[in-house]
Amino acid sequence: MKKLPLIAGLLVAAILLAAPPFLKSYGIYLLSYWMVFIIATMGLNLTVGYAGQKSLGHAAFFGIGAYTVALLMQAGISFWLGLPAAALLCFVLGIILGFPALRVQTIYLAFATLGFNTAVWLVMRNEEWLTGGTFGINNIARPALFGMSLEGNLAYYYLILAATVLMGLLLWGLLQSPWGKAFTALRDNPIRAESLGINTRSYTLLSFAIGAAYAGVAGALFASLVQFIEPAPFAVNSSIMMYLMVVVGGPGYFFGPVLGAAVGVILPEWLRFAQAWYLFVFGSAVVLLMIWLPDGLLSIPDRMRAKKQAKEASAARAASAKNMGAQA
Repeated sequence: MKKLPLIAGLLVAAILLAAPPFLKSYGIYLLSYWMVFIIATMGLNLTVGYAGQKSLGHAAFFGIGAYTVALLMQAGISFWLGLPAAALLCFVLGIILGFPALRVQTIYLAFATLGFNTAVWLVMRNEEWLTGGTFGINNIARPALFGMSLEGNLAYYYLILAATVLMGLLLWGLLQSPWGKAFTALRDNPIRAESLGINTRSYTLLSFAIGAAYAGVAGALFASLVQFIEPAPFAVNSSIMMYLMVVVGGPGYFFGPVLGAAVGVILPEWLRFAQAWYLFVFGSAVVLLMIWLPDGLLSIPDRMRAKKQAKEASAARAASAKNMGAQA
């Protein structure tokens, strides 16, 4: 049973590997966009869903990753050096952002991370000498691999798919390790985790750092995907949308980001038939989903299993009471 999510993930990856040649260019671009957000929300799911922290600053790391790789490529540095540099920079900044989590929790921590996002966005918007301000950075090239250009949408799609699978496997391995168990213990009961010898301070910082590194990788891929970046996609509303993706998919579920990112990226495209009303339809659908499934879409099997177990337990108690009455 423990290998079932991994098998399911590889099956989905196989479908994504075979399907794109039959899609139009925009369909390939949309799937690429979706997978970029899967990587970003994988990191947020680790921070929020597994470590139990509240973060509304994830889009800042996403933007830092995008601007890092764009600026380095403008300076003549290879994308393949810019990508790990973006991840490393976000990792370090994630550790710094994690320090407020050692002193404040819940809604106060959410406000602290929201303030961080706002500060980073203001730098992106106002420091034109570095980021281009509202004019942004354009003509961001796509990389080449072993002499083969990845300029085309299909070729770059396969790069993003490979990165998504690789980042997913790394996260899966992390969650199966003692580190993953420590993150879960930190979420469920920090006091008990500390009594068991888990260094809660270190793991809190680590959850922010690893989550930020994932956002940095996603941002780097995003920059070359869209080939133009400016501050708008990295504002606070994007952080809220990423948080929503995690919550809708199911925080603490490995495949939560896959479903959550689909709801946040692909579902709005399907709802465009409603034209001017599509945002209202999308928002209403998400609100109703949160009312009926507060633990996300992937909680459905667990809810059904719990309901079945409750029904069986109730039947067993009724049968036991009946037998005791007959014996009396």
